[in-house]
Amino acid sequence: MTVTLITGANKGIGFETARQLLESGHVVYIGARDVERGEKAAAALGARFVQLDVTDDASVNSALATIGSAEGRLDVLVHNAGILGHGVTDGPTALRVFDTNAVGVVRVTEAALPLLRKSSNPTVVTVSSSAGSFWAVNNPDRPEFHLPLALYSASKSAATMLTIQYAKAQPGIKFNAVEPGTTATDMTAAFGIGRPVEESARTVVRLATLDADGPTGTLQDETGTLPW
Repeated sequence: MTVTLITGANKGIGFETARQLLESGHVVYIGARDVERGEKAAAALGARFVQLDVTDDASVNSALATIGSAEGRLDVLVHNAGILGHGVTDGPTALRVFDTNAVGVVRVTEAALPLLRKSSNPTVVTVSSSAGSFWAVNNPDRPEFHLPLALYSASKSAATMLTIQYAKAQPGIKFNAVEPGTTATDMTAAFGIGRPVEESARTVVRLATLDADGPTGTLQDETGTLPW
């Protein structure tokens, strides 16, 4: 069975991605900072839980060690944990947003690489955003054009670039970033926008279930590869 870890999976797109992958037969580990919420989400889905705070090296290393001891490998890693950082734009907020949305990708990837290398079809998906794309934020026809989210957008640009660079540095592992679409979650509640989470998770699931000869080093949405 395919062993999958999803960070920030106790709600939103991560939770729905976990549900859909469980339906397809994956063994899914839900990673979440909050133990109570994470355990509750895992129990609701029939998934497994690991305490995982992407901003804490000890937490990340402990989570991957737990999966390694139980499974011996990791087949799919989904970087889903993220924060909006909406409101105040200052140094401390910028550090917090980048630590979660970009540096967290590095922490978890580096800890997961030894287990991913033991998989016959290792796959990494970064839930990014075309809010970090010059193409999208400069296009008046795109919703990203109207979003005043400087720190979130910049951190997602970094997350996409990290994904592409990992694809180049690790040719035996597929790394792709996904623009899931504007989705109705806690993060977008203040804007009153977004489609059902089930629709957005489908693109994450598609990239998480690629064949061994699938693409790598791309940013995609439901229509295919995007410019950025």
